[in-house]
Amino acid sequence: MNLIKSIFENFHDDIHFAWEDVIALWKNNPKLFDLNISTQRNEGLHMGKGQKLWKRAKEIIPGGNMLLSKRSEMFLPDLWPSYFSRAKGCKVWDLDGKEYLDMSIMGIGTNILGYGHPEVDLAVKANIDNGNMSTLNCPEEVFLAEKLIEIHPWAQMVKLARSGGEANAVAIRIARAASGKEKVAICGYHGWHDWYLAANLGDDKSLDGHLLPGLEPNGVPRNLRNTIYPFEYNNFEQLEKLVELEGIGVIKMEVSRNKGPENQFLEKVRKLATEKNIVLIFDECTSGFRQSFGGLHKIFNVEPDMAMFGKALGNGYAITAIIGKKEVMEAAQTTFISSTFWTERIGPTAALKTLEVMERINSWDYITTAGLTIRDYWKKLALEFNLEIELWGLPALSGFTIKSNQALQYKTLITQEMLQKGYLASNSIYVCIDHTEKIIQDYIDNLRPVFKLISQCEDGMDINQLLNGSVCHAGFKRLN
Repeated sequence: MNLIKSIFENFHDDIHFAWEDVIALWKNNPKLFDLNISTQRNEGLHMGKGQKLWKRAKEIIPGGNMLLSKRSEMFLPDLWPSYFSRAKGCKVWDLDGKEYLDMSIMGIGTNILGYGHPEVDLAVKANIDNGNMSTLNCPEEVFLAEKLIEIHPWAQMVKLARSGGEANAVAIRIARAASGKEKVAICGYHGWHDWYLAANLGDDKSLDGHLLPGLEPNGVPRNLRNTIYPFEYNNFEQLEKLVELEGIGVIKMEVSRNKGPENQFLEKVRKLATEKNIVLIFDECTSGFRQSFGGLHKIFNVEPDMAMFGKALGNGYAITAIIGKKEVMEAAQTTFISSTFWTERIGPTAALKTLEVMERINSWDYITTAGLTIRDYWKKLALEFNLEIELWGLPALSGFTIKSNQALQYKTLITQEMLQKGYLASNSIYVCIDHTEKIIQDYIDNLRPVFKLISQCEDGMDINQLLNGSVCHAGFKRLN
């Protein structure tokens, strides 16, 4: 646009100049045309429909989409297909109709039963025909509450929401009301709401160790400072000190994310909360139903006062739940927690059928075993090519990091090379029941030559010569 403006300004009022005049101008004043030197010509010729739509999206949607974890820049900034036309099992089709095997985040862990599970979809479609919203309440919310209490006998009451961030905010409101205290100790990732991001209002970057490096809490009221106090997983002494010095009324934590509890950590936290009359909340929005039928805390035999579930609860349909002890949950009646679309019917309907299928097929056993198998393959590949890797996450939510100062470039290379082979893949995977032994074996076979390339880069080959675009982002980063 600047170049065109400059050309017209050169000819002033003569609007009848021809292309020959522009060529003559270029010959006499070539520097003028340097305004256009950085313009990438015929860019759309090499872009898929999804990449073109992503460029449009970033002009009208802050960040390009609604979820940081699904931004194209988190995978392959210049080449990621970005959008899907349909999804089934563990397969995804982009806007150009190209088919991919999803060996990546599977809808950010929402689909343990695979995309479009027929029984879940059929139950949802049937209730759509019966009506999704009404002046009256849907009975499914009662049935779902009863089922969650049956699975977790320590709980007596349930509130439903539709997103993990909502569930976390609801739980904090209830817990603060029940404890009569404002200050909260946190460990893990708990969403985007003000109460949580208030941890980053201090001089240090408190949330850098809580999965959000580089995040500035702009828009979060400054008077929330010193209400949220992060503590490190397995660091009981740090938590104990916070409780002693800060008058903590609520402890909210993930049961486990990248590593398991050590030295009776969870038992110590439970004992401390009981002794100090602190409300203990387990955030199981990510971990729930992946390693047991219900919360991960069942495996460790430690019961909280409240727990939240999301992601996998509705197999892709929006539903989250907050469960808890009656004496805590009844505090919800002393405050205001309410939302129109928490009363729609699709979420509870999907959750009830999802739980039914999970319980029948023991889905948590399959995805845990499959996840451990994939981990073993990753370790063998690393050993084969003399690479040092670090494994992390729950078995059914596994990931690896290559220990190198070029780890981010290697992650990008994996995504690039595997995409060309028909895979959505990076350095982590949420396992679903449709990840069969053959699919896993084929995935590893296709990953082997990529590990070989990485090994060659560690021996001196220039990784930048292998990448066809920009390096993926490591965490929160503003998109221009």
